[in-house]
Amino acid sequence: MNTLRLVVTDPVPEPDLASPAISYEPIGRMLVDGGKIAQTDLLHALKIQGHVDAPLGEIMVSEGLLEKRDVLDALAAQCRAQAADLDLEPPTAKIAATLPAKVCLRHGVVPWKRDGLRILVATSSPADFAALCVTMRRRGLSLFPVIADEVQIQSHLSRLYGAELAEKAVTRVSEAESCRSWAARAPHRTRWLLGSVGLLLAALIAAPAWTITLGVLWAVLTLAMTTTMKAAAFVAQLTQPPARHVSRDSLNTGKFRLPRVSVLVPLLNEKEIAGQLIVRLSRLTYPKSLLNVVLVLEEGDETTRQTIARTELPDWMSVIEVPGAGALTTKPRALNYALDFCRGSIVGVWDAEDWPEADQIERVVTRFHHAPENVVCLQGVLDYYNSRTNWLSRCFTIEYATWWRVILPGIAKLGLVLPLGGTTLFFRREALEDLGGWDAHNVTEDADLGVRLARHGYVTELLPTVTHEEATSRAWPWVRQRSRWLKGFMITYFVHMRNPRTLLRDLGLKRFLGVQTMFLATFSQFAAAPLLWSFWLTFFGVTHPVELTLGAQAVWVLAGLFVFSELLSLGMGLYAVSGPAHRHLTAYVPTMMLYFTLGALAAYKALWEMIRAPFFWDKTQHGVSDQTDKP
Repeated sequence: MNTLRLVVTDPVPEPDLASPAISYEPIGRMLVDGGKIAQTDLLHALKIQGHVDAPLGEIMVSEGLLEKRDVLDALAAQCRAQAADLDLEPPTAKIAATLPAKVCLRHGVVPWKRDGLRILVATSSPADFAALCVTMRRRGLSLFPVIADEVQIQSHLSRLYGAELAEKAVTRVSEAESCRSWAARAPHRTRWLLGSVGLLLAALIAAPAWTITLGVLWAVLTLAMTTTMKAAAFVAQLTQPPARHVSRDSLNTGKFRLPRVSVLVPLLNEKEIAGQLIVRLSRLTYPKSLLNVVLVLEEGDETTRQTIARTELPDWMSVIEVPGAGALTTKPRALNYALDFCRGSIVGVWDAEDWPEADQIERVVTRFHHAPENVVCLQGVLDYYNSRTNWLSRCFTIEYATWWRVILPGIAKLGLVLPLGGTTLFFRREALEDLGGWDAHNVTEDADLGVRLARHGYVTELLPTVTHEEATSRAWPWVRQRSRWLKGFMITYFVHMRNPRTLLRDLGLKRFLGVQTMFLATFSQFAAAPLLWSFWLTFFGVTHPVELTLGAQAVWVLAGLFVFSELLSLGMGLYAVSGPAHRHLTAYVPTMMLYFTLGALAAYKALWEMIRAPFFWDKTQHGVSDQTDKP
């Protein structure tokens, strides 16, 4: 009796793998003949397979026609291979050394044990086994397949190769485009900070009016930059037609096969959110046989692990533990590690508290199918489901509505660099891997990746699909979250400004100026906000220091710019909440001036951490708000 056994040794001629001599009975026919499914069930699964790029067995499991164990047994019988339980007989580190981690991940296999001169290799897809043998033909190995559960294979891959893959996850991005060398210069930055503070105090003592005036002029310059960008984006949003995207209905035409999509969901100490997340994602309408949701946990995170352990995960969800957290426990490091375990040609990211629209994946797949090849990233719209919790959550929702529905679409229409959000991002996997994934040390890995995409000639588009998440509804957690964003913005800015001439060449003048505004001017506006607030004193008859140095006329010109900026923000806010979903927030738009006062405190916290703790990830706690206002 023939078996599926491919022995690859040199100088034995390479077998004709394109035309194998072995013929297998179709797995569907085997399952029908074995009484596992009815003929009508097989026809139903085959019809689905006509427009989805998934194995027949996975389709039947996702449709509830079979248990996964039945499919594995059928695969073993089909290729006359042994079935293996890797948890009962786990592979050892010694046998793992026979195959490189990169090869195992690419082919979805793990070496199990030796059988004489043969190496038994666990796989859940024997159809791909020949490709593995081609890859390893130079090593003179005799490989023989055994059939195992894919979840078990991934688990033992992580156990055996985890340390190697975790180390790789830290340095995937080239050093020239990473901020990982930032920590090495901490003493230098500390001396610089102390020297700057000392110089500022000396200037305030020697010439207080002129020192304040110079600070005000810098604040006004950056205010003019951000105001100009916002005004241009607002005008573009009002006057230019929205981008046209292919309707979801095109998915039903059968003109292309739907691809597999992997979505990474990093979790950390998510006691309140993990169970809810599984319920939310279960409402997705994309074929589950093509959906690969990977819950990414840090090693030692018992809180999240125990929460997930109490919930039965569907077959299209898996859990990956990131080993060796140590001193660096960041979201981008976890994403880099989990990327190797993804199976999809499209890779997405959601946050723990996210509530994506049910048809979001369909929209992503459709747009990628019709978009030019250089469109490698799609960014969805973010919104909040707890906008009614309190005043802070209402203002946070207004801010997001203004950013995602007015400013960011306008920036896209202007052709500027899009700073990505940390969630509802979808990438063509090949391009993401070419870029080295995420910078593991950057606490705003999303914004950094947006700049790197643009610098490498790739295009990011906004997609009209909404993901709802939880707005921070308490003051100090808001400051902590915003300080992390501002710190990451400045670190990202300094990384890409290491060589301004190269950045200008990569982006062109317009986008180069956009980066200056988006990162440097934005941070400056938060940090220098008290200087701008001081102009309100003039309305109460208080003499402003600028009046003593530049004259009264200059004060009114600068104050006029400040007032115009506030009126512009008010107009954009009212426009952003004019739709039925946000209309209840209209009365709170004028209070946004008070809301942003917290930003100054966040900027000073960010500045201190940028010097002393650049890689510290000040995590936002979720699951604490009233969630009655749900999508």
